[in-house]
Amino acid sequence: MPPPGTPPAPPRAVVGAPGAVGSVLLRMLSQRADVWGDIRLIASGRSAGRMLSVRGQECEVLALTEDAFDGLGPGDVALFLTPAEVSARWAPVVTARGAAVVDQSAAFRDDPEVPLVVPEINAHAARIRPRGIVAAPDTVTAAMIASLGALHAEYGLTELAVSTYEAASAAGRAGSEALRRQLSLVAGTSLGEQPGDVRRAVGDDTGPFAAPLALNVVPWCGELNEDGWSSHELAVRAQTRRILQLETLPVSVTCVRVPVLTGDSLTVRAGFENEVKAAHAREILEAAPGVVLVDDPAAGEFPTPVDAAGTDPAWVGRVRASLDDPYALEFFVCADNLRQGAALNATRIAELIAGEFA
Repeated sequence: MPPPGTPPAPPRAVVGAPGAVGSVLLRMLSQRADVWGDIRLIASGRSAGRMLSVRGQECEVLALTEDAFDGLGPGDVALFLTPAEVSARWAPVVTARGAAVVDQSAAFRDDPEVPLVVPEINAHAARIRPRGIVAAPDTVTAAMIASLGALHAEYGLTELAVSTYEAASAAGRAGSEALRRQLSLVAGTSLGEQPGDVRRAVGDDTGPFAAPLALNVVPWCGELNEDGWSSHELAVRAQTRRILQLETLPVSVTCVRVPVLTGDSLTVRAGFENEVKAAHAREILEAAPGVVLVDDPAAGEFPTPVDAAGTDPAWVGRVRASLDDPYALEFFVCADNLRQGAALNATRIAELIAGEFA
């Protein structure tokens, strides 16, 4: 029992608990310090009424209604692991009761009154939340931002070019299920050698992807925006600028979906104000919070998404000084998109907020 006079642990509501990220978050609760009191699971539609395990206890999933938030107030926290339209509708219901919201969706990432937080970079920003909401970035931004922030602090970031290699699970359970189904259709065949043969085998149902993902890569994530850019590419650009407080930073992003179930990867080319030495950059990355350096290509040691899956850090390797620019550095980074890129970041933000009332 807590010592006499210790304030009660705050309740925590998890909205979207049965989803892909929610399932990871619930497992994570048993692996982290217990700073919470009552943990309330909430979901819409057919998931209401299900029983899910939280710290070894079976908890019923409540239907997403106003009644589900009864009893929440100042000092309490609700995590939203939901589509943007759900967060936009229900987060204000929670904050109207005085509780704080941590939102993993895109609903509030561009709102100047909602801080966009990655604790390794700008934990202090979570304390100032005029609307009672703290937003978390998307998974690929979260994967690279700790390493970029550490390098920026040393060298001064001036430009950024990124290509992403995003996992099927970044599109939720539907993405994982679509990839598994497609792989079952092409496994053990000679498909992929003739025009259109993979498309014919997969059929018209490509799931949440713009083209078949099995035996393929798909250079598209998001919705079409002006001049051919996707909404996801523009979002990574905007979030990186905002978290690093570099509002005019030149950023170019190409987002690609790859046939990987779990783990986002990125190639990064970063330009700086000061000359970069690869050996010194490795020392900075080794010391960076939330980053693990794995960089010995001669021994076949570099990060891959299957090695990052199920782990908390962002794994960085292939660190090279640019061949043509002494002020540029190139590297590769991987992270578990469901865990490091989403559930862990949201959990750490919630713990920061809970710590204000301890």
